[in-house]
Amino acid sequence: MDPNLQTPKSQESTAEEQSKQQQLAIVPSQSISPPFAAASISLSLSTILPTHFFNHPKISSLFSHSPTKAKIPTQAASLSHLSLSSSTLSPPKLSFKSTISANPLQNTLSLGPRRPADPSNAAGIRRASIVWFRSDLRVNDNECLNSANDESMSVLPVYCFDPREYGKSSSGFDKTGPYRASFLIESVADLRKNLQVRGSDLVVRVGKPETVLIELAKAIGADAVYAHREVSHDEVKAEENIEAAMKDEGVEVKYFWGSTLYHVDDLPFKLEDMPSNYSGFKDKLQGVELRKTVAALDQLKGMPSRGDVEPGEIPSLLDLGLSPTQEGKAVANASMVGGETEALQKLKKFAAECEAQPPKGGSHDSIYGANFSCKISPWLTIGCISPRSMFDEIKKTAARTISAAANRNDGASSTDTGMNWLMFELLWRDFFRFITKKYSSPKKQLEAAPAAACTGVLA
Repeated sequence: MDPNLQTPKSQESTAEEQSKQQQLAIVPSQSISPPFAAASISLSLSTILPTHFFNHPKISSLFSHSPTKAKIPTQAASLSHLSLSSSTLSPPKLSFKSTISANPLQNTLSLGPRRPADPSNAAGIRRASIVWFRSDLRVNDNECLNSANDESMSVLPVYCFDPREYGKSSSGFDKTGPYRASFLIESVADLRKNLQVRGSDLVVRVGKPETVLIELAKAIGADAVYAHREVSHDEVKAEENIEAAMKDEGVEVKYFWGSTLYHVDDLPFKLEDMPSNYSGFKDKLQGVELRKTVAALDQLKGMPSRGDVEPGEIPSLLDLGLSPTQEGKAVANASMVGGETEALQKLKKFAAECEAQPPKGGSHDSIYGANFSCKISPWLTIGCISPRSMFDEIKKTAARTISAAANRNDGASSTDTGMNWLMFELLWRDFFRFITKKYSSPKKQLEAAPAAACTGVLA
């Protein structure tokens, strides 16, 4: 048909079709009922962009067909794609409206890690994070777990039984004995229960952490791994392996410090300048304030849905290559049950005994220092309880005892002595952990000077 013979109605249809091509719209790629709502924006910008803008070769290559239209992918969490079109047939117009689109997590977006400009202020920006539990098998006073929960949409707690820590040493002895291994298994099981009651779970694997964590990070599309730093040479080496493996995958590794009474960042000296004797170390800490404990969260973020990761079974002694009996006796010891739950009960019992029987005349022949031990060292060693939590609890007890003694007008020097003893023991523990950290790298080990030692301190 001759174009000049078109009826007015057909001309109106053509004009209407052309005017529809003047819209700039942001629309969702799917219409799925989402658990999260995301905003989308629709704009109409007719001739704000000049015509010659679209005639440039590089710009025109973006458009799929005539009239000019482009789809530009975006990393913004609430957008799935951007449609751009232009026409010069109508005058410039500007309009704005907002709608509700589908869940952005269900749209086809890049799954690569998205780093914040300031990692320390990264609340709520990570899709999924891994918390790598090591010698911090607790939910109370666990800054690592709390930070991961605050900064991520989902969290995957993980514990690895590293085969390199079991079996025989070069001297023919067990690297990890059956009693310690049994205590550790119980502690991991208790950690899983404490996470489950808070809406999470614990993924348990037998394998090298640098292998296990990479597999899990790929499976869930993790943006970061959270962990507490440790101090020994083998533990530091494991951290280096993890960092190298995660760097290749573009996953951030974020470390925390939580194994000592004093935080490493609060020391009034650089770690490499730390005194090699206890007296010098203690003197420099005079006046340094202790950090407050971190309260356990009542509710934790859920496990990542992507990857469909199974929690896994907690291994037995046989699974770790150890015998459940030794010298004809069962390894299990009812008086030494592992786990944070047991540790907190022991601490409360110990605090009550301290309150009922304060030391007299500075003697260690009391509950404070019987056999130079507070009887909580096994739980402290693997992080079922933190030194700060322990000190805070005993400090509360001491405050009550001092108050009661003052009301009776019989002094409170005995309780002060007990607190001084506990601080003395925990400071010795700090000294050994910091001095180990100072010389934990292979280079530092060659330069290491002997440190003053003391027996009977907390593990």
